[in-house]
Amino acid sequence: MLTRLAAIPVREVRKVGDKRAEALATIDIVTVLDLITHYPRRYIDRTRQADVAGMRMGEESLVLARVDSVRSRRTRNGRALVELEVDDGTGALRVTFFNQAWRARQLPVGTEALFFGKLDSYRGKRQFTNPVVDLVGNRTGRIVPIYPTSEKTGIAGWEFGEWVEEALHRAGALYDPLPARWRDELELMDRTSAFGAIHAPESFAQQERARRRLAFDELLRLQLEVVMRRHVLERDSRGIRHSVVPAVGSPDLVDAFVGQLPFPLTAAQRRAVAEIGADLAKALPMHRLLQGDVGSGKTVVALCALLVAVQGGHQGALMAPTEVLAEQHFLGVRELLSDLVVPDPERLGGSRPLAVALLTNRTPAAERARLHEGLRAGSVDLVVGTHALLTDEVRFSSLGVVVIDEQHRFGVEQRNTLRAKGRDAADGEGADPDLLVMTATPIPRTAAMVFFGDLDVTELDELPAGRSPVRTEWARTPEDEQAAWSRVRDEVAAGHRAYVVCPLVEGSERVQATSATGERARLESTVLAGLRIGLLHGQLKAADKEGIMQRFRDGEIQVLVATTVIEVGVDVPEATVMVVQDADRFGIAQLHQLRGRVGRSDRVSWCYLFAEATSPEAAMRLEALERTNDGFELAEVDLELRGEGTILGTRQKGRSDLKLASLRRGDRPLVEAARRVAESLLAEDPSLDEAPHLADEVRLFVGEAEAAFLLKS
Repeated sequence: MLTRLAAIPVREVRKVGDKRAEALATIDIVTVLDLITHYPRRYIDRTRQADVAGMRMGEESLVLARVDSVRSRRTRNGRALVELEVDDGTGALRVTFFNQAWRARQLPVGTEALFFGKLDSYRGKRQFTNPVVDLVGNRTGRIVPIYPTSEKTGIAGWEFGEWVEEALHRAGALYDPLPARWRDELELMDRTSAFGAIHAPESFAQQERARRRLAFDELLRLQLEVVMRRHVLERDSRGIRHSVVPAVGSPDLVDAFVGQLPFPLTAAQRRAVAEIGADLAKALPMHRLLQGDVGSGKTVVALCALLVAVQGGHQGALMAPTEVLAEQHFLGVRELLSDLVVPDPERLGGSRPLAVALLTNRTPAAERARLHEGLRAGSVDLVVGTHALLTDEVRFSSLGVVVIDEQHRFGVEQRNTLRAKGRDAADGEGADPDLLVMTATPIPRTAAMVFFGDLDVTELDELPAGRSPVRTEWARTPEDEQAAWSRVRDEVAAGHRAYVVCPLVEGSERVQATSATGERARLESTVLAGLRIGLLHGQLKAADKEGIMQRFRDGEIQVLVATTVIEVGVDVPEATVMVVQDADRFGIAQLHQLRGRVGRSDRVSWCYLFAEATSPEAAMRLEALERTNDGFELAEVDLELRGEGTILGTRQKGRSDLKLASLRRGDRPLVEAARRVAESLLAEDPSLDEAPHLADEVRLFVGEAEAAFLLKS
């Protein structure tokens, strides 16, 4: 059982002494399970090894060679340079490493190693530059696994192979929790064979079969989690059957709201409103993910859902991750709903304006007390807030719909806490509110299926009419940067606004990046001298932030130098140009979000990315942003560059980061198969009482706290 291996310290493996165990702990290998799930990152076919004499210029080659000499020095610009002379018996080759001074210690004279790289030439001598290196030790198999290593551990790749072989030999046959009928139907090898073949395959076909089985196990655990979560929520739910079509004589707030909008809904928005309306009409609480690109109109769709609750006599809550975003939502919602009224027999005329309130940690105590009372009494119809909505003091008269924006910034428990506010109604007659979670960071469809399988998914794949696509340019040279600043001046002269985004608030000795405070001072005295330049960052007080944003909207500030505090929710239609300093320091999703702060009207808009592109991955990110404005396409690029575990790590899994399952490499059929198996197993055994070993694995990989909730009977 994997749970048993998770309890055995890695030092129990022969040849892993205290010193080696300490080194392994630095890369999160503490137990035998950690060791055997430290999978090879790639494999080398020793039968396809080249020899130095036969290598061709410009081609990638793998050679096994001996180090004959080592030389370390500094270049004129201070970079570390290590030069090796290696020989395989057929010829000599220079191997050069930049900024890798530790290679001199790793590869002393006499070392035999595999070098994989592209052959080039320098001063007439053939060489590899920064090749992949593996110390092969005495491994002589046809297919050699190459393990992820870290220079700081001082552990060679071949040592992993020896340790894993020893661990698997002593572990013996591993218990396989997947019923044989499913292994046969899906043509999956047994678990013991899979672990053996992933570490020591006899062929690449066998290695792929092993990967497929172990990847399926990863996906099955995740699918069991989300299916169990959904079953628990459905079993224990006490929902509200909302009146999507109001009774005769009652106000139709949704129709009134949509009718007074200055623009028509897109077809995608109409489809989303219909899907959400169908959910709200059911007795079972809605659990839906609304994802759409920047500017696709998610807020309007969310307001339609909230208004369904209000027109039925309930309340709505919209939670945002930051105060700036909550304040922006509040101002926008209050303006959009300013003409709507709701019945109130206590008022003259029998009605009153629909009441919208804002609650954050900065709300003054007296105002907070009045707001709490209004929520309990039902006189506040909609509340927009941050984590402050989760405090014990917040109680609702009847919470009907909850909307959570930028949901990936909230944990599962926070989502559940806000939903629980519905049951904890002030009148004692509470029910589970319907839940709509939103994200403007598009998630690839397969990834959403894996990690948000407990939610139905609605996509807004259409931008409102009249929006002009943002023209994005990567400023690669000083001339490009000068052209960008000229564009900023031209746009400001035309009465528009500009953003300049920096990665830091203040300068740092440790991080070489542009600071917002320093950039503002520089721009005021150089390329943007004479313009009215403001500064916005997260360390300012809420009132100061809002004051600065209002001055920017009004045009008193023409250029706003800011940090990523403007990443989401900031809506200034007059802003038509953005400059992002050190753009290579940001991820694709963040740059796409930042870019979405311009192009929010029918005016042509620009986004300039200033970066030297210090790595091939950074160049690919910037080129992708130049190429497309499609957030879903960018999400696929991001998935390809970073992998699933990094992108979706916000699910806060214990050990489960999808080490083998690849949502970007054709594993979608495995995702669907894992979902089918999970639903079948749980239909027969909802709490996995008859499969305790599988239940233990879910606890192990999902995490004890969450599994305790999922697996309670």
